[in-house]
Amino acid sequence: MPQFFLNKRLIVLLVSIIILVALIGFSLRERSKLTWPEQFVKDTAGWVQSLVSKPTNYIAGFFENLEDLQNTYEENKELKTRVDKIASLEAEVQALKKDNQELRDILGEKKSLRDYETQQATVIGRNPDRWHEMIIIDKGKLKGIKKNMAVITANGLIGKVKSVNQFSSTVQLLSAMDPKNRISAVVQGKTDVYGFVQGFDDKEKLLLIKSIPTGAKVKKGQKVTTSGLGGVFPGGLMIGTVVDVKTDQYGLNQTALVKPGADFYDIQNVMIIKRSMTQPEKADMSTGKEEEL
Repeated sequence: MPQFFLNKRLIVLLVSIIILVALIGFSLRERSKLTWPEQFVKDTAGWVQSLVSKPTNYIAGFFENLEDLQNTYEENKELKTRVDKIASLEAEVQALKKDNQELRDILGEKKSLRDYETQQATVIGRNPDRWHEMIIIDKGKLKGIKKNMAVITANGLIGKVKSVNQFSSTVQLLSAMDPKNRISAVVQGKTDVYGFVQGFDDKEKLLLIKSIPTGAKVKKGQKVTTSGLGGVFPGGLMIGTVVDVKTDQYGLNQTALVKPGADFYDIQNVMIIKRSMTQPEKADMSTGKEEEL
């Protein structure tokens, strides 16, 4: 009798396992339609999820909108402050321009080192092998472009006109490794400090301002512009910002490392600068072979 019950239990267990495996296989196979119990459970779960998620999303969206509104208010407040400052600066600039013009009229000075005219141009070519050295623009001799004219973008000086054709010109960038290219620069401060843009640190992507006297005080954050004393470039063209200052190995001069204002990598539209003041004779400006601009 006990043996019978043991066999019966074993049979029930085996049948249960078979039924379970069959149900698993049935549930895993691909079906075009669900059974009505499955449909009922799925529809009920979906309705409950929808009932819970809609109010939750509404509340979450409400608080997100409040946060966005607060951020917009803060941004608007900051922008209004900047606009007020810009308006104030514009008024101050206009007043300074008027005072400067009156003083120049009194002194009989009609031109200054900062006077120049601009001409817009578009970059039409760039050699991949010399990406950081040269660009080609769509203006040439027919548009009055001449060799050594300064070339800028909206953010600052990028280089000079190296050669000119009838319809196009080649521009040498400040990032080019040309030891002959020197640009007279001034580090702006309470006392202006003069030097020369001469070289480019390709690793750090910084311009080198050399020939700064050891006693001159140059600090991080000071702005660097063209001085206008090189005879070709007008003064006041933005070059960049000082990020570090080092003394040379002999301790006689300093070299300022300057982050360029312009992006030498991405250049599409430029402006060619024509200096208004008469350019001095080249022989009077230099006795060596190096160009000084």
